[in-house]
Amino acid sequence: MAKITFLNPEFFWLFLLIPMAVIWLVLKKNQQSATLKVSSIKGFKTSPSTLAKLKPYLNVLRLLALSSLIVAMARPRTVDISNKTKTTKGIDIVMAVDVSGSMLAKDLKPNRMEALKRVAIDFVEQRPNDRIGLVVYASEAYTKTPVTSDKAIVEEAIGSIKYDNVLQDGTGIGMGLATAVNRLKDSQAKSKVIILLTDGVNNAGFIEPETAADIAKQYGIKVYTIGIGTNGMAMFPYAIGANGEFLFQMMKVEIDERLMRSIAQKTDGRYFRATSNNRLEEIYAEINKLETTEIEELKFYDYDEKYRAFVWLAGFLVLLEIGLRNTVYRSFI
Repeated sequence: MAKITFLNPEFFWLFLLIPMAVIWLVLKKNQQSATLKVSSIKGFKTSPSTLAKLKPYLNVLRLLALSSLIVAMARPRTVDISNKTKTTKGIDIVMAVDVSGSMLAKDLKPNRMEALKRVAIDFVEQRPNDRIGLVVYASEAYTKTPVTSDKAIVEEAIGSIKYDNVLQDGTGIGMGLATAVNRLKDSQAKSKVIILLTDGVNNAGFIEPETAADIAKQYGIKVYTIGIGTNGMAMFPYAIGANGEFLFQMMKVEIDERLMRSIAQKTDGRYFRATSNNRLEEIYAEINKLETTEIEELKFYDYDEKYRAFVWLAGFLVLLEIGLRNTVYRSFI
């Protein structure tokens, strides 16, 4: 909806002249008509005509004309503001997620994988101006979603992450990182970021994590590494029962934090440890703040001047008063 503004609102101070004009008209009232002194008006008593009663309202026309001129000088106008945002520094992000069987451990609720999915979807929703892709890995890796600006596709892909037999079980950190690098190496974005999440030790794949980190550095890709899992013991799946459900037992949590720190340091990123659901949320929130996208907001102002109507109104009222004084009320003056 268009908003009414005034270019010169200081002219509204002139409205203080209106009471002064009213006082002046009252004081001059007796001088506006001829007078005649007689000893008695008993023989002249008649009811005043309607025209005579309306004559004082000629001054109202003059005051209204003055008010209209004041409003016109204040320059009323409507302004329609439209915004247009332009991303001046876009970021391409690939999330590389470990989907090995250990991600079903229950130290995060309801388990590591489900906790990650909720937080990752929230992270995507908070990056409306960036392109995001998704890579999943166990002993092997593949691209689940290429880098895209369609957040609905990315969120759907994250929501569908689960442990299955598509990938051989194991933790190939180097495979996951190298696949994520491959998705970003040709990107023209000003900033390229990988969020690499794992809950274990590199024990599979034919690409060493350090080698993959060197390649990421070569392409100017920053890697944030996240180790997910509590300190100490946790309930891990160790077998599948006869009913098809996983069997769990307490096992020691092992995360190669030294490797994670090395990858992050080499690529100018940071390493985080998520030991709980809340900590995982805090980590993604911190990454969200660290990797800000520069947005240029353009505002367009469409002004429609409205003062002309008040000028015409003032002119009409003045002409109306002059016309009435010189025609209908001429005999009364």
